[in-house]
Amino acid sequence: MDYSTLPIAEFAFPGPLRDQLVAAILDGTKTSTTGTAREYEVEQEEVPKPGDREVVVDSAGKPVAVIEVTEVRRARLADVDLQHATDEGEGFATVAQWRAGHEDYWHSDDMRAALNDPGFTVDENTMLVLQRFRLIERLA
Repeated sequence: MDYSTLPIAEFAFPGPLRDQLVAAILDGTKTSTTGTAREYEVEQEEVPKPGDREVVVDSAGKPVAVIEVTEVRRARLADVDLQHATDEGEGFATVAQWRAGHEDYWHSDDMRAALNDPGFTVDENTMLVLQRFRLIERLA
């Protein structure tokens, strides 16, 4: 099947975290992901919907997998549940661990630069886009 027309799914920024997330997608431990609603606004990107397929790329930009979105919901940061947190495949055992890891990422210089907002921060009411997906095909 030709996947060249599918949108690209980039997990984190290129580097060790992306490599870890891509490996977790490929081994089946990562079946959910989270982004801030702000990211979609800044990137002028539509929020995915169930049935959408995307090509996952590694840190080198090489296509490695195709995923299909199975569920999308919006939630406040304060309302993220344990199932979603553990399904991110990053080894989080509690929502507090998940939140600390994500706050570090969202408050990073890379994220603030991507959002063109050097003071970007999240709080209990920050709106998130929570996605569930399934691995359709490994490409590498």
